Amino acid sequence: MTELLYQTDSYARDLDTAVTGHGEANGAPAVIVARTVLYPGGGGQPADMGTLVWEGQQASVTGATKQGADILYALDGPVPSVGATIQMRVDWERRYRLMRTHTAMHCLCGVVFRDYGALVTGGQMALDQSRMDFELDDLSPERVAAIEKATNDAIRADLPVRVRILPRDEAFAIPDLIRTKINLLPPGIAEVRTVEIVGLDLQADGGTHVAHTGEVGGIRIVGTRSKGKSNKRLEIVLTDEPGASA
Repeated sequence: MTELLYQTDSYARDLDTAVTGHGEANGAPAVIVARTVLYPGGGGQPADMGTLVWEGQQASVTGATKQGADILYALDGPVPSVGATIQMRVDWERRYRLMRTHTAMHCLCGVVFRDYGALVTGGQMALDQSRMDFELDDLSPERVAAIEKATNDAIRADLPVRVRILPRDEAFAIPDLIRTKINLLPPGIAEVRTVEIVGLDLQADGGTHVAHTGEVGGIRIVGTRSKGKSNKRLEIVLTDEPGASA
């Protein structure tokens, strides 16, 4: 089982770990490691990129795939042997932008659920522009402007972001924990990771986030689409630089 340090510390940029196995991921040779700081992707968040360094050699991590309780990291370059001690380094600029984006999307989700009671029907984040789909009938210009303003108000309030890993029964006792139209959590998991933007949003989530909403900076809604009668899309970009340093 790979120990997932990114679940409890999104700011960890590197660590020393051991190679525990080999395989293939995304058509490339891959390694399994004992501990990791590289998010493998999921829930709409892309996988981290990074570098492995060992004994005067290095290889780029170009992707990842999950294999049971392990993660296979695809490599471009030489492959360290099983048992080798390696240093794993995160592409921090890319990761931090995705952290800011992910928290921004939770702020947006929290505002839309609080003000309109709408569940999420889909979402995808990217470095440049991201989108969220909601179970909404109407996205008038006035509503879009109100959502953008309320989301930026929450971001600039510099609300703390708290991560907890809870027993399944305790997690599912939380009202409205699942903010998606379809519950995507595997039925057999014993623990559930929750992300709370204090006073705004609390939901099950596996990705990486900033510690306070002020780090997001701000968002702008740059596009809307109707994906059906009760399915509307908001497309967003980050605007301001982070309000706090990492």
